[in-house]
Amino acid sequence: MHSDSTGDLHGVCMGEHAPQPVWLGLLGSFRLLRWGEPLAVRAGGKTEALLGHLGLASMQGVPRALLLSLVWPDSEAGLAANAFNNVVHNLRGQLGAALGGASPVVQTGGYCRLNREAGIGVDVVEFTALAGEAQRQARLGDTPAAANLAHRAIELYRGDLHSDADGTPSAILERDRLRATCLSMLMLLADDAFARADLSGCLSYALQLLAHDPCREDAHRLVMRCYLRRGERAQALRHYTTVKKILRVEFDAEPEPTTTALYEQMRLRPSTV
Repeated sequence: MHSDSTGDLHGVCMGEHAPQPVWLGLLGSFRLLRWGEPLAVRAGGKTEALLGHLGLASMQGVPRALLLSLVWPDSEAGLAANAFNNVVHNLRGQLGAALGGASPVVQTGGYCRLNREAGIGVDVVEFTALAGEAQRQARLGDTPAAANLAHRAIELYRGDLHSDADGTPSAILERDRLRATCLSMLMLLADDAFARADLSGCLSYALQLLAHDPCREDAHRLVMRCYLRRGERAQALRHYTTVKKILRVEFDAEPEPTTTALYEQMRLRPSTV
């Protein structure tokens, strides 16, 4: 998978999370686990491609004809259909016992989808659900619940989306959406740590976020406040200079008025920050 200029979020968390009998990982790298143990799947092969497309599909799934054209773009319809049946048959042989004998791929109404009801989990689906609930709890004002959910979401984010369709507009948009969601979870955790006066934790989350999106001024302002609260006023002021340099290089732009106002307040009236 190719990274863009903002970098890959690989390394945010290197743990694995496999609560289902079968677990499909698409964040950071492709992984297929059965009862928590990885199964060998040929990198770049048709099984990986098929599961990748199904893992990113909605609950309804993918139209079968579209799926065949995506995975076997150079094959005529009959050959693609035979190849599809062979892959699904092999997957059932590998995963059927873990799924109570059920097929890992369900075909209904011309659509194909993963058999999540039988016990297939997908990290992208779980990550999106946890992050969405974290944001909902934050809006409701339940900060501890929001932070707990955000932490669980971050644990799932092993890196940017691994996709067989990498480079297509839909894959780029989905990868960017997931990355932005991950960064918003880091910001939520940084804000929560700052509110609890956990300045080291706040700095860790905020700087981790900035390593992958160096132009996020809300995170920069939080870093400045952390340094000041730790008695490192010079470092807080110096960080503003860093912000100016980054924005000038990236966008030939100046910091937001809010960032500059914070800097001036720290410079002239630090006790009021």
